[in-house]
Amino acid sequence: MSVSPPRTGPSRATVVAAVVLVGLLAVGVVVASRFLPEEPAPTTPTTAAPRTGPIGLVPVDAPESGSTHCAALVAALPSSLASGSATLAKLPVAEPAPVGAVAWGDRVGDPVILRCGLGKPPELTATAALREVSGVKWLPVDGSDSQTWFVVDRPVFVALTLPKGVGTGPLQTVSEIVGKSLPAQKVQP
Repeated sequence: MSVSPPRTGPSRATVVAAVVLVGLLAVGVVVASRFLPEEPAPTTPTTAAPRTGPIGLVPVDAPESGSTHCAALVAALPSSLASGSATLAKLPVAEPAPVGAVAWGDRVGDPVILRCGLGKPPELTATAALREVSGVKWLPVDGSDSQTWFVVDRPVFVALTLPKGVGTGPLQTVSEIVGKSLPAQKVQP
């Protein structure tokens, strides 16, 4: 009689059981994918939630904001500004509203903000590059998400802050109104 050597690996029954379990697992995954609802792909919001109340403006030093020049300019400003194919309506400003400040927007994006009666901008130097729009001299100052344009040839300094992507429509309209409302004077760098 011959004796066979002892087996050292898994038994034939163990291997068959493992193969059957893997097969059942694969069938279970396929069946579950057919009957369970798909999980929606994560989405990123494409638009911000609309503002529902007045816009808050941070107080800034505006020593001439209560002047007759600022009062005349603010009174002459329109209730809306054209920005490409969009119209930006005047927005209510939260109380206490800064004197000489006006905002326009679409209730979703960052607003266009005008402030009248500011102090002299520190960027206004003898070598500053000024731009003229409709006969009004402006000093453009770039920010990270906006550009602020300062009127520098009138009796009061006026700042118009334009969010990136707004276009030049608001600047053109405000330039025309500044030109009609405030007398020109020599730029004082």
